[in-house]
Amino acid sequence: MADLGAVVITGASTGIGEACALHLDSLGYRVFAGIRKAADGDSLRKRASARLTPIRLDVSDEAEVKVAAQNVTEALGGAGLTGLVNNAGIVVSGMLEFLPLDELRHQLEVNVIGQIAVTQAFLPALRKAHGRIVNIGSVSGLISGPFTGAYSASKFALEALTDSLRLELRPWNIHVSIVEPAFIQTPIVGKAMAAADALREQLPEEALQLYGPAVRAVREATAADAAKGAATDVVANAVAHSLSARRPRTRYMVGNPSALQLRLQIRFFRSLPDRWRDALIARHLGIK
Repeated sequence: MADLGAVVITGASTGIGEACALHLDSLGYRVFAGIRKAADGDSLRKRASARLTPIRLDVSDEAEVKVAAQNVTEALGGAGLTGLVNNAGIVVSGMLEFLPLDELRHQLEVNVIGQIAVTQAFLPALRKAHGRIVNIGSVSGLISGPFTGAYSASKFALEALTDSLRLELRPWNIHVSIVEPAFIQTPIVGKAMAAADALREQLPEEALQLYGPAVRAVREATAADAAKGAATDVVANAVAHSLSARRPRTRYMVGNPSALQLRLQIRFFRSLPDRWRDALIARHLGIK
């Protein structure tokens, strides 16, 4: 099998990151899989080749990010890094009126600042190999809905950061792409709902009186949409294409329905007057 170079993937313990790590390993990449628990690394090793190396990498821990970059650079010698996949992320959901500001800061710290921290740390190695950067965004970074404002804000920000990086790194031929999944069958939806439930228990009674019916409706609609989500393979394939194609796309919209249908739907929604779009989203979610 040909040596395709080395790739760092953040948030590789489960879901999309795990799928990308295993898929890229199977293609012949040397994968450095960012994990937060040793047990997750052991699990990955059992299903991958000897090329895959788990590394401790909490994107919100600046010191840990720097250590991870140093360790990977030393392991590579002078070879440089072929790719960086910024996948790590969390979902903070809740009504913005009552969302604790520390929760909003945590959302942005992980999903926005953490992505730049990792990118900064690994750019010297990427520059050596004219490597590529792939950010994992979301269709929530294109259209925002109720009770996901914090998460959408982080993904909208990642869209902007991707565009800026693509222009700034153009002189070194470092391509920057963003993958925009719709609903994908991963544990993150369940984790997000569990976190939302825990947060809701801390809210004042007024919040539940004001937003209770709408929250329940959105939760049911979200669960129904998630159940129809695509497999993580569609994201892993898009990431592989962005790392290997002669002319990688700047954006990859993937999920269920097909990529073409998603692009048309998103384009349609974004072309509507704001109030029309609001009405359609509210009707789909079952809220007034």
